[in-house]
Amino acid sequence: MSDRRSPAVVARMISVVTEFLAALDPQQRDAATVPFGVPDHRQWIYVPGPRAGLALADLSAEQQALALDLLDAGCSETGAKTARAVVELDMIRRELSAAPGREPRPGDHRFWVRVLGRPGADEPWAWRVNGHHLAVHITVADDAVAVTPQFFGAEPAVVPHGPHEGLRILPDEEEFARALLGTLDPAQREVAVAMASAPPDILTRNDPVADAGVLPSGLPYARMTGEQRELLRRLVRLYLDRAPTDVADASWREVVDAGLDAVTFSWAGREERGQGHYYAVSGPTFLLEYDNTQDEANHIHSVWRDLRNDWGEDLLSAHYAAHHDG
Repeated sequence: MSDRRSPAVVARMISVVTEFLAALDPQQRDAATVPFGVPDHRQWIYVPGPRAGLALADLSAEQQALALDLLDAGCSETGAKTARAVVELDMIRRELSAAPGREPRPGDHRFWVRVLGRPGADEPWAWRVNGHHLAVHITVADDAVAVTPQFFGAEPAVVPHGPHEGLRILPDEEEFARALLGTLDPAQREVAVAMASAPPDILTRNDPVADAGVLPSGLPYARMTGEQRELLRRLVRLYLDRAPTDVADASWREVVDAGLDAVTFSWAGREERGQGHYYAVSGPTFLLEYDNTQDEANHIHSVWRDLRNDWGEDLLSAHYAAHHDG
């Protein structure tokens, strides 16, 4: 495992989480906080519906602003901007579905914040912001940080009408993959294009432990040209760079150290724009999935899983080995 220590990132998280918790009343704080070892620690979903924790809808505007500051601490500048856009897009989605002159329907637009353990303590702790199409999971052990599973989605992928017509918050996730696909020769396509029809969702779904074995085999980096390799590196970094810079760089070093030649790219579904499509990128340390098939291919699911360090698995092992010998 590469050095994942990020003292400045951890210090900022402690400050932001502490400020958020201090702004809550006792009942809200009870809803937002649980012990680190709670049994449902690794349960998560990305569809509409309730989550464990404290709902943003139940907070004042000032408290909501502090809660969304967590996204700034747990993501890069561009990652946080996109995460906030996912939250805003959920309101746009509901406005589009509302009858003329009616308020958007309530309920499934809510997002939840949860803090596990005590920020700044000697023992590991975690926090998360979850809701429809957003899952930001942060685990902290000592001064090291893990940021996966991480899920960003968009419904609609492109806003079709109304005041926000044309808004598109995950454009590069599609465009970088299309650029790579467009450079493949017929022999490479035979390997990379796994299925004529795209699956209806990401294949790893919301499994607590991601299984790269369910993904198509794909075209390996070792069989790509220099231009294609650069496009694949850009695509991987796009996902990793949603995280704070120190964390993204450490994750990238692990990808490189494990061997870029083993990283594969696969595509499924139609190649024409506006048609259902899917791709996956995977290597010894990670997997990425992207699916846009629902709602006439205007509904994106994208996920980054760290095969060694989801939920801070490697960080926790190192922490307990160092602090709990025998």
